[in-house]
Amino acid sequence: MSSPDYVAGHDLLAGKVVVVTAAAGAGIGAAVVRRALEEGAKAVVFSDTHERRLGEAQQSLAAEFGEDRVWSTVCDVTSNNDIINLMHLAGTQGGVDVMVNNAGLGGTASVLEMTDEQWTRVLDITLTGTFRCVREAGQEMVRLGKKGVIVNNASVVGWRAQEGQAHYAAAKAGVMALTRSAAMDLAPHGIRVNAVSPSLAMHPFLAKVTSDELLSELTQREAFGRGAEPWEVANVMVFLASDYASYMTGEVVAVSSQHA
Repeated sequence: MSSPDYVAGHDLLAGKVVVVTAAAGAGIGAAVVRRALEEGAKAVVFSDTHERRLGEAQQSLAAEFGEDRVWSTVCDVTSNNDIINLMHLAGTQGGVDVMVNNAGLGGTASVLEMTDEQWTRVLDITLTGTFRCVREAGQEMVRLGKKGVIVNNASVVGWRAQEGQAHYAAAKAGVMALTRSAAMDLAPHGIRVNAVSPSLAMHPFLAKVTSDELLSELTQREAFGRGAEPWEVANVMVFLASDYASYMTGEVVAVSSQHA
């Protein structure tokens, strides 16, 4: 089945300052940046660990949407200082209204061969990195008196077993639990915290790190016979970040066509 037509923006994030991690390139994070700009965000501050790719994305998006709306900085979510610097950059534009935590790291290894280093690195980036960003963005929203929104990127692997994914599955299940608990902590401040749980979102980087056999198997599990376009996942993230989701917090929304 072919992908649907791209959906035009409707100013769902008009006037907002949106921060997105791991957003240079062609994946979900990059799609969220573009979608936020198309939805009228006042400014989008995005980050990545890949400096060259980040610079190329900054230049291209600034030319298309205006230099005053597009800001970027290198950020490694295992570094509190980098995350604080990311918040400071958002502060120059009025402070973070929407925080999208997209940074994560996968990999494939059986628990029989998985090393402590493999386990720890995936957990540090995917789960603890998300925690660090939730904490810093939440503190900044409280300090500024903003009734902001935090949207985390989880995965259906956090719910469903997949061979060789123990570290990634544990991390993404942790992101779901973090989302629910953080939502309760931040609700008294009027800050909402939700997550998306995508199944298969197709982009060039995924194709590079995943075998054709596994991609074929994963695609066959999807009811539509295809993976999601990154922008289809980004649409749900934008919805959660918008006022249309004003009563939703602590929720994990599956973006998936997988058979039950």
